[in-house]
Amino acid sequence: MPGPYSVQLQQVSKLYGSFAALRRVSLDCQPAQCMVILGPNGAGKSTLLRVIAGLIAPSHGAVTLFGAPAAAASRHRIGYLGHDSMLYDELTAAENLRYTARLYAGHTTTLLSPEDALTLVALDPALDRPVSAYSQGMRQRAALARVLMPSPELLLLDEPFSNIDAASSARMLEVLAQLRSAGTTILLTTHQPELARPIADIFCTMQAGQIAALDPLHTAQPGGVH
Repeated sequence: MPGPYSVQLQQVSKLYGSFAALRRVSLDCQPAQCMVILGPNGAGKSTLLRVIAGLIAPSHGAVTLFGAPAAAASRHRIGYLGHDSMLYDELTAAENLRYTARLYAGHTTTLLSPEDALTLVALDPALDRPVSAYSQGMRQRAALARVLMPSPELLLLDEPFSNIDAASSARMLEVLAQLRSAGTTILLTTHQPELARPIADIFCTMQAGQIAALDPLHTAQPGGVH
């Protein structure tokens, strides 16, 4: 028998006054699946990820993660990278990650070391330069390294390829392909569907807070970007 869905939403709505950012969204995502969420600005993509991450509560409906109510899910099992990198500009990437590691003190989580996490995203752990001096691509990869430190089972990425160079995009795709092959479930939003296609199992298109289309793909290959 297959295990539980990594993510399951049942009739989820998110209201801000009379405005519905999400409208009765139902969605299932299998373990080790990469779902790419598409749609114009204002379609509800970021709100969807924030609800799944537990950063905001749905107004209606139920969110289930790993077969249990989302409120019971361990936060360390979920990695979320939003538009804010959550990095301190005056620190180096390694210093930022060492600070992040201290936040997990007392937890049973097995952390990647800052050096291993940075190496994974092709950044030099010994680089003695504050994050403020990084290119946008380097900054985004450092932010991804921070999110990957606790080895999350579910990775939620909001526009990870936005405003970064081709080399950084390619490296991030390689990392995501490795993680997916190792069993990580990935949901990411993007305005660049062709860039994400090599790792995508399904395209989910949103419009006005609803799912307009679900398109399974057959081009993603376990184990890497082809």
